[in-house]
Amino acid sequence: MDSVNKTLYIPLYGKALVSRKGLFLHDPKAEEIWAAEGFPLKGKSASKWLAYYMGMRAAVFDGWVRMQMAALPDAVILHIGCGMDSRVLRVGGEGRRWYDVDFPAVIEQRRRYYAETDTYRMISADVRAADWLDGIDSKQAIVVMEGISMYLTARERTALLTALCEHFEEVALLTDCYSTLAAKLSRYKNPINDVGVTQVYGVDYPADLTVSGLAFVRQHDMTPQHIIDRLQGREKAVFRKLYAGKMAQKLYRLYEYHSI
Repeated sequence: MDSVNKTLYIPLYGKALVSRKGLFLHDPKAEEIWAAEGFPLKGKSASKWLAYYMGMRAAVFDGWVRMQMAALPDAVILHIGCGMDSRVLRVGGEGRRWYDVDFPAVIEQRRRYYAETDTYRMISADVRAADWLDGIDSKQAIVVMEGISMYLTARERTALLTALCEHFEEVALLTDCYSTLAAKLSRYKNPINDVGVTQVYGVDYPADLTVSGLAFVRQHDMTPQHIIDRLQGREKAVFRKLYAGKMAQKLYRLYEYHSI
């Protein structure tokens, strides 16, 4: 896999670690895959604190997906840039029409651990080419873009979001993104550097991700206090300082959008 694809091991490690510790997520699939793959993370990418953050971010996304599944019972779920994530299992999505989408090299690896069913499909595609949507027949879509927007240029993001809005009558979208400051700092201080990624892109305002037919709804907290409170003592204090302070909020955001 190329450098961008290798970034999937960072959140995989985080989810495996917090699951093993009984924090934030119950994710036996992440534990299984991490134990089998054993990708050699180093530096910041192997940080316990980053692992906690990855697990917490995943828990926030999971909660949002569950809410949208209840609100839009006929919608398909698209997890764009799924990596090796087991969200479909964690949120009880096995009976829903669910599509996990990623680059061919990632999906090839993923097929070693996941099997398709009548309702669950894996799509091997570069999402910057919108033809991957052609085989999905639905009026509504719940779209998860976790850890992917920062690898797309502004033009690529706009093209992807436009394609989604043109293909579906109703879209509910949750995406995380770097600020432009974070993108600049990432050249020097980002765990993804440890797997060879040096070029990422930022978004400073929610409107930067709006396209025709898609409106900003609200910003979410990726480190909500009720989840931080599952940590104890010094770990809680250190994590809050590293990932829940004002500087963290300047660097990394979580935005929700819906069709209008």
